[in-house]
Amino acid sequence: MPIITAAPLILSDQDRDQLERMARSTSLPHRAVRQAKALIWAADGVPNAEVARRSGVDPDAVRAWRRFEEKGVAGVGVIAKGRGRRSWLPDGTVAEVRRVTQQELAPDGATQWSTRSLAAHLGVGKDIVARAGRRALRLQFAMGRPVHKI
Repeated sequence: MPIITAAPLILSDQDRDQLERMARSTSLPHRAVRQAKALIWAADGVPNAEVARRSGVDPDAVRAWRRFEEKGVAGVGVIAKGRGRRSWLPDGTVAEVRRVTQQELAPDGATQWSTRSLAAHLGVGKDIVARAGRRALRLQFAMGRPVHKI
């Protein structure tokens, strides 16, 4: 009984050049580099099982990556929507913590809010305020703003 293999992935010269550049990258996420290499191997006619073995992933992942025509090079390394851990913070908590700390004074006359006093003021737990504050700091750092001005 013959073994059925997938047809080689058809790539334009431009797409192949971009994928080869991605596969050699040292600054892209590992996920994108691994997927770019796998797509190049698929275009060279390497069977899915062998591509999966070389990439260190499940053959089902390789079959999903072969749907390259749908999103092109822009879809390489992108995590599907709905994946990953969901935030347990209520919606708007980070924005509210930032707003209160920047625009309102602590009721006891202190110059800064404590985690516990802000939690009592907002009616949430101290851990929620602490996590929201850390997230606000990360957002501020990512946007290139001074971290001490939350």
